[in-house]
Amino acid sequence: MTRMLMGLIGTGRAILDAAVRFALPPRCPGCGVITPDVHVFCLDCWSALDFLGDPQCARCGLPFEVDPGPEALCGGCHADPPPIDAMRAAVAYGPIARALALKLKYGRRPGIAHTMAAQMRRHMPREGEWLVAPVPLHRWRIWRRGYNQSALVARALAAGTAHRLALDLLTRTRATPSLRGLGPDRRAKAVRGAFAVRDRTLVADRPVLLIDDVYTTGATVNACAKALKRAGAARVEVLSWARVVQDDDVAR
Repeated sequence: MTRMLMGLIGTGRAILDAAVRFALPPRCPGCGVITPDVHVFCLDCWSALDFLGDPQCARCGLPFEVDPGPEALCGGCHADPPPIDAMRAAVAYGPIARALALKLKYGRRPGIAHTMAAQMRRHMPREGEWLVAPVPLHRWRIWRRGYNQSALVARALAAGTAHRLALDLLTRTRATPSLRGLGPDRRAKAVRGAFAVRDRTLVADRPVLLIDDVYTTGATVNACAKALKRAGAARVEVLSWARVVQDDDVAR
């Protein structure tokens, strides 16, 4: 009887799923056309995405046109090494990447976090147990928006892994102005000293993976990394959905 009941429940769920897919078919996260499954891009949007990987700067993830060898640094990281130990992003910042970031941040589309995580997952640490922590928002901004988009991505990335999700590892101690349109120096000044670690005992001698939606100049994650390093973090790496590659994209 129990087996029969479970079978009926499974059949009912399958029928319900089919009805939902018929009424609300999966759509491309980029342009909205119907796709075979959820979190799947159409061919045009997929082709427009610029997926990032080696060769790239071992520190900030800036793509190299030619491969200079392992552990090579870009000129900027040679001249002024950032406090982060490494940074990786799924795609280069562009029209489709920007559209997804805006839908998640302002469009109240939390499901986009899973779409991003699906492409970011290939850059997750393969060894050890890391603390997976989102770049925090100030409480006023969370109240207005309803959620922290980086926290949604962090939760999706940590699910099913050996890593530890630490949503409240960092706090933003003061409200900071919007960084949109600001240059690197003004961005760095705006977030200087704006982050603190809630529990130093949790961070001590642990590697931390910071999650953000878009890496622009690195000002925000660098400020977070400084706070984490002061608290004793063994290593701080950054993983984001998109990375600005062209200087013209900084004033986004």
